[in-house]
Amino acid sequence: MSDAIEDAPIATYPSLKGKVVLITGGGGGIGAAITRRFAEQGAKTAFLDIAEAPSKALIAKWAGPGRDIHFELADLRNVDALRAAVAAVRKRFGPIDILINNAAHDERHAMADVTPEYFDDRIAVNLKHQFFAAQAVLPDMVEKNKGVIINFGSTSWMLGRGGMPVYTASKAAVLALTRSIARDYGQYNIRCLALAPGWIMTERQLELWVTPEADAERVKGQCIKRRLVPDDMARITLFLASDEAAAMTNQQYVADGGWI
Repeated sequence: MSDAIEDAPIATYPSLKGKVVLITGGGGGIGAAITRRFAEQGAKTAFLDIAEAPSKALIAKWAGPGRDIHFELADLRNVDALRAAVAAVRKRFGPIDILINNAAHDERHAMADVTPEYFDDRIAVNLKHQFFAAQAVLPDMVEKNKGVIINFGSTSWMLGRGGMPVYTASKAAVLALTRSIARDYGQYNIRCLALAPGWIMTERQLELWVTPEADAERVKGQCIKRRLVPDDMARITLFLASDEAAAMTNQQYVADGGWI
């Protein structure tokens, strides 16, 4: 079966047009697909990323008439830098309507090798920035009495994956963070959801982790046998952020081809 869906027709969500959308880690992988798709919907699309060259290449490829994309260079592990980047996006586009907490790094590591410094770094890149990005945009959403936050989790901890215990712990915590935000801010018509992708075939995954043996395990595990690609996640994200999903909050949605 073909893996490609990027050229397939895509739904249009009128409620996304003109919205200010902020995407963390929006310069590559799943984030790049999300950035592209929000811009195509007519959203004012901003993204934060530490990788400058790929991010600028994305702007060059996808920005244009009717597609307003803005990039802020930031190391999301630095809370001051994160806050400054959010402020710069607000100055450019106005108050944030939708936050997509996508940035993450699934570096493999053995339990015995983890130092306190490494532990803190992995938590910072996979969990801490989600908290502080949400904290930075929630006042905008409270003032508007409406907003959407989508936190990206992972199916790795649900599958019982080994070899990256701090990563899986941080991704499990994303669900708890999501439910806390949803409960505390639902009174302001702010929805908070978690999206847990399965094994998505980004360039990084293909370069580092996809072996014939691992891919055979994926085929065996998934109900849908094709490879999932970044655009699969982007399309789901559009729906969850739109008013079509207005009754959906306080939950995690698994998008893994039926592996769990």
